[in-house]
Amino acid sequence: METSPFSVRIRTRAYEVDRQGHLNQAVYLQYAEHARWQFLQAAGLTPDVLGEAGIGPVLLKAGIRFQRELRAGDEVDVGCAISGGRGKLIELTQPFLTPGGLPVARVEGTIGLLDLTTRRLLPDPRTTLRQLAKNPALLGPDTSTGPDTSTGTDTSTGTGTGPAA
Repeated sequence: METSPFSVRIRTRAYEVDRQGHLNQAVYLQYAEHARWQFLQAAGLTPDVLGEAGIGPVLLKAGIRFQRELRAGDEVDVGCAISGGRGKLIELTQPFLTPGGLPVARVEGTIGLLDLTTRRLLPDPRTTLRQLAKNPALLGPDTSTGPDTSTGTDTSTGTGTGPAA
């Protein structure tokens, strides 16, 4: 059973199910976003704190692995943990578990912190989050490993697909 340092329980709603009678695939990303914001807020990183610092989280990539269906009225615990990252990027793991601990789905994502003035990603988002957090221990061990030297993705533009949380 996979666990996270933080999770939020969500009860699925009837209007979120599709014609097959299970939770629509797009709703999993909404639940993941809700859990990310709750995770940040539990660490003391409220929208006001981030806004006053002139930064905001942006989701750059997300992938979902579905393992078990959810139906209307089911409860699911959506976790959130920082699992790595390099340079401008933070990797997150978000397990979806039944209250009994059975895996339902897993979202793996990459976020960055956007400077709201320059519209560019911050060079070291993990350090920035730790400095602003009231509860930095919730963010897990410091996974800063230096600049991102990977190829294939241009992270210098600071653009993403929208708010990460």
